[in-house]
Amino acid sequence: MNTAISNHPTGLSRLKLFWALSRTPHAVLDISTPALAALLWLGAFPPLKVILLGLLTAFAGYTAVYALNDVIDYRVDRERVKNGELPAAESYLDDVMIRHPMAYGMLSFREGAAWVLAWGALAMLGAYLLNPVCVIVFLAGCVFEAVYCLMLKVSSLRTLVSGAVKTSGAVAAVFAVDPDPSFVFMFSLFLWIFCWEIGGQNIPHDWTDVEEDRRLEAQTVPVRFGAERATALILYTLMAAVFLHLVVLHVSQAAFELWYVIAFLITGIYFLVVPARRLYKTKKRRYAMALFNRASYYPLALLLVMVVKLIVSAVVP
Repeated sequence: MNTAISNHPTGLSRLKLFWALSRTPHAVLDISTPALAALLWLGAFPPLKVILLGLLTAFAGYTAVYALNDVIDYRVDRERVKNGELPAAESYLDDVMIRHPMAYGMLSFREGAAWVLAWGALAMLGAYLLNPVCVIVFLAGCVFEAVYCLMLKVSSLRTLVSGAVKTSGAVAAVFAVDPDPSFVFMFSLFLWIFCWEIGGQNIPHDWTDVEEDRRLEAQTVPVRFGAERATALILYTLMAAVFLHLVVLHVSQAAFELWYVIAFLITGIYFLVVPARRLYKTKKRRYAMALFNRASYYPLALLLVMVVKLIVSAVVP
């Protein structure tokens, strides 16, 4: 075990353990998803007050939910540590900080639970101020996250639950800027984020732990269906995600010129389809990690394109 895991930091170093518990680098990236969803629906920037409150609420929500995963999985993660099955992986986005600090005994269960409750309370307060419906969506996301964790040894269908968890942020963001959005838009948005999460995040994430999951008798898609079917599912769901994003653009309140549609399409192909196709052809673990990492930047890349579109539209009527 390396010294970073053996030592017990104090002060600012200890605070980093809490950020690691919430996988903060990934959580910050995930804020792009609700921001993108809100802009796609409105086709314009919301008021500055809503933007600032929304960003704070989204950060609090993702910080709480990611930490909630480790709190619920505490016993399982401790078992993995005991068996030496939580190695560091510097190229893996979720592991740029210490992975599972509670499982290594660097944070207590009580500390982790308190962290979750504090950020969860802040997220609910912000959600209420934006739109009380957002509180319901956030709580539903927390429940789905708990169900997802508890299904680890029950069924590979847990991957569907993970899709529902990831869509909750985007759904809440739309309600935060419009109390009565289009059902067609919301349904299309749900399917789009759902497919991206399953193909670009959940299954590739499980792929990196497939050997450990087999020993643990965990029910994940790679364990249950094998490399061939798992990689095919990844490729098909990500191709569907790229298509569904075009549907979302079509049913949005915004008008998108052809070059922006092309930019969105190229972004989806580069961040999702290309690495998924490479994984499908090779079936190698390092390409699953590469897909996870690149797909994690997909919403941020789309958000940048969307921001450019809105700025240009404001400057050039």
